[in-house]
Amino acid sequence: MKKKLSLFLCLVFMVFGLAACGTDPKDVEYYGMKYEDFENYAQQNVEALAGMTDEQKAYYETIDDDVIKNLVVTWNAVAGEQGQYQGLGEFTITKAQDTITLEQIALMEERDICVTFVFKYNFAAEQLQPTDANADLIYTMGEKMSKAGMNTLLGMGTVFTVLILISLIIYCFRFIGSAQQKSAAAKESVPEKKEPVAAPQPAVEEALTDDLELAAVIAAAVAASEGVPADGFVVRSIRRR
Repeated sequence: MKKKLSLFLCLVFMVFGLAACGTDPKDVEYYGMKYEDFENYAQQNVEALAGMTDEQKAYYETIDDDVIKNLVVTWNAVAGEQGQYQGLGEFTITKAQDTITLEQIALMEERDICVTFVFKYNFAAEQLQPTDANADLIYTMGEKMSKAGMNTLLGMGTVFTVLILISLIIYCFRFIGSAQQKSAAAKESVPEKKEPVAAPQPAVEEALTDDLELAAVIAAAVAASEGVPADGFVVRSIRRR
């Protein structure tokens, strides 16, 4: 019984969901505003953007209202190379919980532009407030798929390029290790150079000092035996036996 009841409830929710999907947007309640009000709002803003002078664009790009400022900046960025404004295209409105999104197509010579306005209902103030507005170029499905494919190829190419570089760096590590081992082996095989030892200097000064002392002793002995002063003796040579 419980399974049958669950299945019945699921079917009921599916029916309500399909009914909601098929609802005419002109019959939906938009927090006290009508479909025509939002359509007029979007079309008037697009017409104003298309007829805006350079001075007006410069003014709106400097105001404190971020929504209007972003709308003017994005319109100037995409509309400059699309030729003359041709008129208004399709208008769509989407309601998702407390958010309402408007999309108005602006027909241009080269490529059409989609102008989007986003509103959110403020329950505290009990009114709709604009939260975002921007303009973007409309691309065909083929162009979108081509762009997505190019982004995918670029992303995959970048990843594979980085992986190849990392593999090459890791492969080069073996050559660095081999070079370091060869350098260490070469240092070990070279014999160390010994510095020459300086030859000892002959003790010439020591021999001269000994001879002078010996001469002084002999002169003093002779002077004592002869009774004369030692200054009168001169030692010519000394011979050792």
